[in-house]
Amino acid sequence: MKKRIYLSSPHMGGQEIEFVKEAFDANWIAPLGPNVDGFEEELKRYLGAPAVAALSSGTGSIHLALILSGVKSGDEVLVSSFTFSASVNPITYLCATPVLIDSEPETWNLSPELLEEAIRDRIKKGKKPKALIVVHLYGMPAKMDEILEIAERYEITVIEDAAEALGSKYNGKYCGTLGEYGILSFNGNKIITTSGGGALIGSEDDMKKARFLATQARDDAPHYQHSQIGFNYRMSNVVAGIGRGQLKVLESRVEGRRKINKWYREIFAGVDGVEFLTEPSNKFFSNYWLTTLVIDKSKTGFSAEDLRLALAEDNIESRPLWKPMHLQQVFKDAPKYVNGVSESLFNSGICLPSGTNMTEEDLERIEKVIRKLLH
Repeated sequence: MKKRIYLSSPHMGGQEIEFVKEAFDANWIAPLGPNVDGFEEELKRYLGAPAVAALSSGTGSIHLALILSGVKSGDEVLVSSFTFSASVNPITYLCATPVLIDSEPETWNLSPELLEEAIRDRIKKGKKPKALIVVHLYGMPAKMDEILEIAERYEITVIEDAAEALGSKYNGKYCGTLGEYGILSFNGNKIITTSGGGALIGSEDDMKKARFLATQARDDAPHYQHSQIGFNYRMSNVVAGIGRGQLKVLESRVEGRRKINKWYREIFAGVDGVEFLTEPSNKFFSNYWLTTLVIDKSKTGFSAEDLRLALAEDNIESRPLWKPMHLQQVFKDAPKYVNGVSESLFNSGICLPSGTNMTEEDLERIEKVIRKLLH
């Protein structure tokens, strides 16, 4: 069988092992330590953020952001419907209700028009939303000027889910630093990885609270004393060492993903019926974490699913676009404001292999499969 080509596998830079070795040599294996402090400081410096808390996952980061936003049982939280379930699940941890908002067709992210419609409707129903989780999908920034203006007008806290968008920018600012809180993920398939982990971005005071909550909310006492519920969400010192090494190659990884995106565009150049997710203007800078496109079978003669199956036949992983949350059984009863955009994208879209560790041979195999379909 041919070697497996993955959608987006980890790509080590070489320096990660040095930080991990330091942790082992100093016996800093348990959670917290110099690598955690260093990773937080280096992320903060890179992003130009007030403060960062290194945590065990992006999901845990969203959970803490919601707690810091004051979300409680019975509250409503607005959230992008076209996303991975981890954007929505933490809302339910707090016994709050997700209000699912569909996409606009340019960035595939949350629609500002539907957002305002949803807010007005929820207020009319006596339920003013407490917070908004806006996702920067596949590394493409959302239309943040419009979204932030609406959120400010209605006094709703903005949480940016930038799990897929580390290195992406909107108006020259890094995704994750535009709202009150930002979320990062360092899962194994992300642009840089710590094997598993995440980060929360916010003010220094809020990140101090986040770190407290993430270490079981242990009060300052010689004995174990707790005055509120806490969580086991802190990143370990070993994992943070991997992150410090990965940060050193982040810029080259962004450049590499954008180069792969350009390569795919050249393969499909002039093909009627293929449309890529594309930066709408110079306000938007995407890391193109995954190269994504939609295919109109009536024009191309093949569908996104035909392409996925052809790649799978050659042991190459690709994937449909996210199935919207309002189509998921688990969220079938959630309030939703939809326009058909995300359903259409789900039905006709595909994510192509985008890992920066793909070899020339890997790229040749992928191109061969695509060109066979094109002809």
